[in-house]
Amino acid sequence: MNRANAETLWEVASVLARDAAKVSRARDQAPPNLPPLLFLTDPDRTPRPWETAARLPVGSGVLFRHFGRPDARETALRLREATWSRDGLLLIGLDAELADWVGADGVHLPERALARAETLATERPDWRITGAAHSRSAMGMRGLDALIISPVFPAGGASSERPTLGLETFRDHVGAASGPVYALGGIDAGNACSLIGSGACGLAGVAAIQAAFGPD
Repeated sequence: MNRANAETLWEVASVLARDAAKVSRARDQAPPNLPPLLFLTDPDRTPRPWETAARLPVGSGVLFRHFGRPDARETALRLREATWSRDGLLLIGLDAELADWVGADGVHLPERALARAETLATERPDWRITGAAHSRSAMGMRGLDALIISPVFPAGGASSERPTLGLETFRDHVGAASGPVYALGGIDAGNACSLIGSGACGLAGVAAIQAAFGPD
């Protein structure tokens, strides 16, 4: 665990969440019941994600993306235990059946599956539903509690193949979104502060969160 980086990421994420809550109250809307920090798992880059999940600040969230791996149920159970111990949110990527089986708090939909959001929201009003967005056309999708927009900065993994948005375009996307927005992609302790004032409701990440909060 890199304590300095961990503290910076959590502090910035908390500022973003507080600012988003203030905007919601000013608009006579209920503040979003969402974690400031969202850890996204990846089978290759985060091989033991439950170890990082168990070290996240209380009230953080984990988005489990298993990509069809055979150990998905075992890992989901470990993550459920870790998030419960930290009063944290657990979302399952795309797999509503697994989310229901493990007692997750909701699902996350890739952009190609965003059309499922309204149906899921009706069927499971107790769930939080987030969705990935890489294009402006996805900003107005209904049925979502939050969007995760990426990549804000040059990123690794699958996002490395996508053009970087940059801060100005990211702010434009936040303004066009129908609900709260997480920033994802290339965010680390060195550039996180630049997102303050962007309108994001929190930070999402893979490698930077793993490096900051994971075991040494």
